[in-house]
Amino acid sequence: MGVEKAFVAQRVANKLFATEAAVDAAMVETMEMMAELIQARKDLGLSATVGNGASAKFADAVTALAAARTAVVEAHAQLDEVRQRVGIRTKLIGVIGKDGLSAQQDLRAVS
Repeated sequence: MGVEKAFVAQRVANKLFATEAAVDAAMVETMEMMAELIQARKDLGLSATVGNGASAKFADAVTALAAARTAVVEAHAQLDEVRQRVGIRTKLIGVIGKDGLSAQQDLRAVS
């Protein structure tokens, strides 16, 4: 039964790692969008007031994504406690692909 628990936990861990990577990727894309807006405004020689409202909305999005990232990290810690409480003695290892989203993990016994 312990092995079955470990495989269930691995499925959860795979989704957790993918979620963490997705939130990080969303933060990067949003910040890059902000930088692109600023550069476009400069390239076009526009006043700092042009597009300020849109830039503020992207700043709000970064703040929201940072809060989401904190929540996911806290959930990760809580899930690790659950893993230990249910007696799973394996370490769930995550390997994130080059795209930052495809997660392939495996089980490693903890000695």
